[in-house]
This record gives sequence, C-alpha cells and structure tokens, in this order.
Amino acid sequence: MPHLDPEQLSLLALYDDWEDPAGREHLLECPGCAADYAALRRTVEAVKTTPDTSRLSVPGPQVWAGIHRELGLGESVREDPLAAEPPTEAGATPAATAAHGDAAPSNVVPMAARPKGARRKGAWWQRPGAWLATAAAAVLVVAGALWALNRPPQPRELAEAQLTPLAQHSAAGSAKVVSAADGSRSLEVSLDKDEAKGYQEVWLIAPDLSKLVSLGVMNSTSGTFQVPAGLDLSQYPVVDVSDEPMDGNPAHSTVSIARGTLTS
Repeated sequence: MPHLDPEQLSLLALYDDWEDPAGREHLLECPGCAADYAALRRTVEAVKTTPDTSRLSVPGPQVWAGIHRELGLGESVREDPLAAEPPTEAGATPAATAAHGDAAPSNVVPMAARPKGARRKGAWWQRPGAWLATAAAAVLVVAGALWALNRPPQPRELAEAQLTPLAQHSAAGSAKVVSAADGSRSLEVSLDKDEAKGYQEVWLIAPDLSKLVSLGVMNSTSGTFQVPAGLDLSQYPVVDVSDEPMDGNPAHSTVSIARGTLTS
C-alpha cells in the first residue's frame, strides 16, 4: 500500500482538526506511517510545552545578531527576542543604581527608564503563534529525516553506450548499466525500431570480439537484462544487438543490428 508523504504526515501531526479522512484512516492501517506520525506528534507536543529556563543562561545579543544576519531576516525582528533588563533595585533605573554605588564604567551607556506601565515583551515561546511556527519548523525537519531514512535506495547508473546501426541496418538507440540497492546489475537496452528478420538477442562482447556473453532475447524495441554477478564489464564493454535466425544455434549469427561501447 502507498505510504503518506511527508507533507501529509506533517499537517496531520500539526493540526488535530486537519480534514484528511483518508489520511487518518491510513494511519489506522499502516504501522509504518503510524510510527512516523507518532514521532511527529511527540515533536509537536515537545515544542508546545513551555521549557524550564531556570537553569539556562541567556545568550548575548551577538548571538541573535548572527542568526538575524545569516538568515537575512527583516528589520521588524532585528530586536533580540531574548533580551532582558539588567538587575536593578526595586523602582530604580540602572543610572540611579549606579549613582548609589560604584560608578558605571565609562563605556556603558545607561538604559533609558522604562515608561510607567510599559511591560517587557514576553519570551519568544510565549508570544502568540510562536509555538505553532516553531512546531511547524521542527515537524518539517523530523518529517524530512523520516522520509530520508524510509526512502528506498535509488538505482545508480554505472555506464552507458550509444548504439549505432551496423551495415544494412538503420536502427539506433542506447544502453545503460544500472546498479540496484542489493548490488545486482542490469543492462537496459532501447532501439528506435526492430529490424530483426528472426529475433533480437543482446550480447556483451570483448573489445577484440574474441569473447562474448549472451544476456537474452529482446522481443520489442527495449528490454532489461540481468548482468551476471562477477562479470567484469571492462572485459566485456561492447553492447551488441544481433539478428538471430530460428535455427536453434546458440552462437552469435554474426549479423549485428546495432552496437556500442559502454563508458562510465
């Protein structure tokens, strides 16, 4: 059964009321998607929970300045969201505190007194909608990681060849060797027409044409053939499509329709 894609899983995890009946029904039937969904929900719940900051130290403004610069954020968020006021005596401004104690260093500019009734902005995680934005970002990261881990290995192309027609033929095409996740190799052959008077057979041949290996019969203009395990393609780099008569002879007929040499 097809699995839910990362975007579907992310939306279902972020919003309890997200309208996707088919997706939620799929979660009841697919253990793999259900496990991924549970991981994303844990991420959402972790972000929604107000963190314990009693043991955390507030980073200096240069940290937010660096983040702001690297991400190219706008002027509206230039202010450090974790900025806090320096400790002062109750009801006193930093300047007043300095006046009653040691003088403030000459390179320190006193902060202006906060207007009566003004309140410092809450921490970033307490601001409206902040948890949702953070949760969305976290869920996307986790969903991407789950997708990468669960994504099946992709076939890898090892070599290719352009097949050109031989004497008295005009069919042309291409061939490529592809490696699967398990290490097995296959030869994918394609011609623009079938010119065989008998049947087409695909071969791998040594450069001097002294040795050859049959891979099988191609009944149409294309086919995929298993390359024998352990066969050294550098010793058999020539791809040949031959015209074989119905004579029961397994040897090459010596009549080749198209041929090309594999290059990595």
